[in-house]
This record gives sequence, structure tokens and C-alpha cells, in this order.
Amino acid sequence: MGRRIDLSHPIEAGMPTYPGLPGPVLTEFLSRRDSEARYAPGTSFQIARVDLVVNTGTYLDAPFHRFAGAPDVGELPLDRLVDLDGIVVNAGASARNGGRSIGPELFEGPALEGRAVLVRTGWAENWRTPAYFDGHPFLSRQAVDRLLSAKPALVGIDSLNIDDTADGERPAHTSLLAAGIPILEHLCGLERLPVSGFRVHAAPAPFRGVGSFPVRAYAIVDGERADAAER
Repeated sequence: MGRRIDLSHPIEAGMPTYPGLPGPVLTEFLSRRDSEARYAPGTSFQIARVDLVVNTGTYLDAPFHRFAGAPDVGELPLDRLVDLDGIVVNAGASARNGGRSIGPELFEGPALEGRAVLVRTGWAENWRTPAYFDGHPFLSRQAVDRLLSAKPALVGIDSLNIDDTADGERPAHTSLLAAGIPILEHLCGLERLPVSGFRVHAAPAPFRGVGSFPVRAYAIVDGERADAAER
């Protein structure tokens, strides 16, 4: 079995994910102390209660996030979410040089059909800092068009948003979700992956009537590829 690499940010109480959205509130529905009266001596349980906006941490967008009547996170087929052949597209050099818009040229060449295409920008290093919310990299309209023609199973990015948040039309969300291609945002750890030779898993809880939901995204890398990625 290959090496497992976590691609998700931990979720903590009060943690901001997106400007204007509240952080999650974690409380105890049942504490260990209160549970002691219900069970045998020495036996206790804790049941937490979570109040969160679904766009929290590392999360997946289903078509219902953008389109009424489209599949929600509970209706997405597993072949769009788990055991996907993955490929990393490295846009980090452009992002480090101040280039926010990621162009189509990065998606030319490799076969992308049916694969999880993970766009590495390096923006995850700004997580939990004010810089994360200011000037993030995003996919250009031309890059989205190229991806649509390549027919990936899923597209992810380690940035605040796959779109330019100043663009109210949200072309990446609109086009990809209209084509039934789920979107992963706020990924991390992509620098630990090789360009290819890994499998991606990112399944949300199957809520009905919900367009986005946090995931524990991770990759399984075969031994030789994992060793190469670490060097």
C-alpha cells in the first residue's frame, strides 16, 4: 500500500475560511461527566455539536452549489470523488511572481480525462493569516475552457477560490459545475505529491439539499513516487 498524504486543513472552533462567513462553533451536546450516569462505572462518552457554514475548511462543491435542481453532495457518484487517478499542475511559479490568473498553457499536454486535476499554487502557506484572503491565484476563463475540453473527473486548488472573487460571474464554478465536475477548494499539502502516480479521495458526508461540504481529502502515493516527491 502506498503512502497516505493528507490534503485537508484541520477544522477548529472559530476558524475563518472565507471572508464574511462565520467560523464553526463547537459545543458539547453530551459531556463525558453527564454521560457517566447512563453507563456502567468507568464508561463515558462525549457527543459534540457543530454549527458551521458548509463552506468551511477544505470542502467540495457539487453542481447544486451553483444550480438549483442539480446534483447535491449526497447525489454525486463516488466515481467523481474517490480512487481517482491524480495529477498535480504546478502554478506556483506564476503565483510567487504575482501572477494571479492561471492560464490554459499549464493544462496542455498531459491527459486529464477522468482524472483529479489538483492545481498547486502554494497559496496554502498563507492559511490562517490575513494574506490568505488578499490577492489569491485563480483559474482564468481560458484555463477553464481548456479543462472542460479535457473532461477531468474533479478539479481542486490550494487557494481561497478557484475563481477571481472580483468576478461576479464566477466562470470556473459556473462552467465546471454545469459539466458535473466537482470542485475542491482550500487544499493543502500538494507540494508533497509527485506530478502523477497517486490516487485521490475526497468524499463529503452525503447530505441532501446541500451544495458544498467539508471533506477529508487525501492522496495515496505509490512507494517509488512518494520517495521521489519527498526528495
